[in-house]
Amino acid sequence: MIEHDISRRGFLRGAMSVASVAALAEEAMAQTGASGSGVPTRALGKTGERVSVLGLGGAHAGGIKDDAEAIRLMHAAIDEGVTFFDNAWEYNGGRSEELMGKALSMDGKRKQVFLMTKYCEPTYEGAMKNLEDSLTKMKTDHLDLWQIHEMNNDNDPEWVFERGAVKAAHDAKKQGKVRYIGFTGHKDPRIHMDMLTRKYEGKPVDWDAAQMPVNVMDAHFRSFQNNVIPACLKRKIGVIGMKGLGGGRGNLLGKSGLTFEECINWCLNTPVATQIVGFTSVDQLKEGAKLAREFKPMAADVRQKLLARTREEAGDGRYELFKSTKMFDSRHHRVLHGFQPGLVG
Repeated sequence: MIEHDISRRGFLRGAMSVASVAALAEEAMAQTGASGSGVPTRALGKTGERVSVLGLGGAHAGGIKDDAEAIRLMHAAIDEGVTFFDNAWEYNGGRSEELMGKALSMDGKRKQVFLMTKYCEPTYEGAMKNLEDSLTKMKTDHLDLWQIHEMNNDNDPEWVFERGAVKAAHDAKKQGKVRYIGFTGHKDPRIHMDMLTRKYEGKPVDWDAAQMPVNVMDAHFRSFQNNVIPACLKRKIGVIGMKGLGGGRGNLLGKSGLTFEECINWCLNTPVATQIVGFTSVDQLKEGAKLAREFKPMAADVRQKLLARTREEAGDGRYELFKSTKMFDSRHHRVLHGFQPGLVG
């Protein structure tokens, strides 16, 4: 009888927890509102900031060979209302940050965006050097959000906590060089949960944001949506989605009949504050912005049909190779862990 009662209480607590998380997700999505440009915005966790529901991916923008075209894309994003700008110290050997710096230094455009970049060194000294490099390249005296990049290996949380990268985040925030702090990763929800629960100075870090894969396939395979997002919502940590189209060689388009519209709509129907998309042309950008402006909550039956269509293929991770291989791990982080820079397996 006692075991039954305990089990029943546990079940009820679990049911209430699920209901609570669902309510938090609905609350986050209900905050979607139009900006002056018409692209919806959402609250970034507890920060009090509102950010565009679509973000511009710095890796893809910096990969455009023609500087003028890359800058034109970034300016078009601002005009369309896509004002959350994503970047990282390492992207394209630093070219992504340099191009973004050029674009934002024109006509006061830096003031029109929420600027985020990521740092890659686990040590305090390395992290602070990354910060100064990023500030210089992006021609700014502060970052709106600074995130520890690629928490992909099981020992990455241990490294950044013990070697000083987490301390660097706190110090940079105190110095006014960054306004908010967070971390990213695309490999395994367990590693995100480690980052969320590991203690600094006796208590869990008061993260402002966490970035993770969010797409329809993720719902079935090593799911960040099912495991990490609920934990973030409970702590009012802003959720930043990425890999909405599967990323590069794992692209979802055409898989299981998925379209660009279905992929974007799925992401926007999760409680992300913003979904980073790797736009490579102004036309792609405008298509995405149009979908964002037309955002409507997805009907339950439509959601279930998408889940059913993708279940069989999604379950083995064939379209989320960033989780199951090192193919999407950056060169810098491979070298840090002693792997060959070109390793793809």
